[in-house]
Amino acid sequence: MKITLQYFDGCPNWMLADERIQLLAKDRPDISVAYQVIDTMEAAERARFPGSPTILVDGTDAVGDGFAPAALACRRYMTEDGPAGAPSLTQLRDALS
Repeated sequence: MKITLQYFDGCPNWMLADERIQLLAKDRPDISVAYQVIDTMEAAERARFPGSPTILVDGTDAVGDGFAPAALACRRYMTEDGPAGAPSLTQLRDALS
């Protein structure tokens, strides 16, 4: 399983997402993690990047609905604890199962 963490440097939430991904991946040798910096609006449009952080599991947005427009902005997630800047551990765990 390949996880790609897409982000841009101006958004601090990607680091929290990365911590959660690493926590889940440490016990899963079948997971490889890659990083993709999105640094221009043109790159965001090409990648269909809905904001930072975006987590792709085998090329599919792990938590999104696929309808958000491309954006060079921090992304918001609806978690079980309310709006957040990164998906919760539960959301990520569910996406990986």
